[in-house]
Amino acid sequence: MATRREILQVGVAAATLAAANGLGQLGRVTAQQRLTEAELLRFEPMGNITLLHIADLHGQLMPAYLREPSINVGAGSVMGLPEGAKAKDLLSHFGIPAGSGAAHALTSEDFEQLANAYGRIGGLDRTATVVKSARAERGAERVLLLDGGDTWQGSLTSYRTRGQDMVEYLKLLKPDAMTGHWEFTHGEARVKELVEALGCPFLAQNMRDNEWQDPVFEAYSVIERGGIRIAVIGQAFPFTGLGIPRRLIPNWSFGIREEDLQATVLKTRQQGAALVVLLSHNGFGIDRKLARRVEGIDVILTAHTHDPWPQVVRVGKTLLVAGGSHGKFLARLDLDVRGGRVEGYLFKLIPLFSDVIRPDLEVQAQIAKVRAPFAAELARVVGRSDSLLYRRGRFDCSADDMICAALLEERDAEIALFARLLVGDEPLARRADHC
Repeated sequence: MATRREILQVGVAAATLAAANGLGQLGRVTAQQRLTEAELLRFEPMGNITLLHIADLHGQLMPAYLREPSINVGAGSVMGLPEGAKAKDLLSHFGIPAGSGAAHALTSEDFEQLANAYGRIGGLDRTATVVKSARAERGAERVLLLDGGDTWQGSLTSYRTRGQDMVEYLKLLKPDAMTGHWEFTHGEARVKELVEALGCPFLAQNMRDNEWQDPVFEAYSVIERGGIRIAVIGQAFPFTGLGIPRRLIPNWSFGIREEDLQATVLKTRQQGAALVVLLSHNGFGIDRKLARRVEGIDVILTAHTHDPWPQVVRVGKTLLVAGGSHGKFLARLDLDVRGGRVEGYLFKLIPLFSDVIRPDLEVQAQIAKVRAPFAAELARVVGRSDSLLYRRGRFDCSADDMICAALLEERDAEIALFARLLVGDEPLARRADHC
């Protein structure tokens, strides 16, 4: 359950995004005037370490309409929400005003109306603005930027460049480490090429070569920030071998490897690590269990299940951070680390409203450069709709319904299924009728 201090932190963050009563009568300009970049980025720094976390970008470079699921099927129970809780329950639990920017970013409530008021969210050039702001405020010597994977795959340009576009963007953001999942769809040889070009450690303590069971990548990296030795341990998606064709990764195996993880944590502590961070792509449920079972992990930066939680989940002495997906948010966690333990922390899940946060010009130019050869294809109009198209619901959403309807009509099928594993590179615009 959340402490009063944590609930207050969420409430204060939500208040900076809150709109007055009657938002439905406001136009986009009026709604956006209630948000400012300064307020979105406002953070009272504490301690000696700042962790910045991104994950599950899925190649998404541009701002998009991405709706959060309308029904909670598990993770919310950790926060005291009932199984099957809906968006209104989450708003009530966290004290987030209905109709606010926070309500729009974090839930499906009144999504179409609020999307028209607040516009799209995300864009890697906006992410860069927030990252650079945090480094300028805290000093780069106190900040770690960590990428939780599912980054190099999921868009037209990432497909056509075989992940090179995303590596080039990441190099501009200068992450300190990353791990992976759908990255492995590029195949073993290509993944090794991209890792070589990345410029930061690619970590995966749970990957092995099938012949000798040797590690494929480094298990961890020890980085010094704020006078503190920090061990970052990578955990690739443990079931990658079940979801990716074996021909693409014939020599690699995965798994949770809990005992190996415990041994790695102990090893890093023996090497003087005062803070141990698990950079994980396990998913929220697995990471919550690992936090109970593996001793010595201070922070788990979780990914894969795309959960955006506006506060830290505490499991014993471990802090669990879930920062959403597709570039909608940047998670910031400030830590006061003293005497080999975390004495205090502050957290903020920063929504990247694209009409409010300025694009970073360096990353914006790189995006334009990489997309230029595909400009005509990306701009091609394939259809029009008179209502909003958006991605992601727990069970369905308007874009999926449109695709299923097209399949039914084009293929003369009786049933159409659509697996929602990724979001396209282009912002989704207008919705077609449900099938």
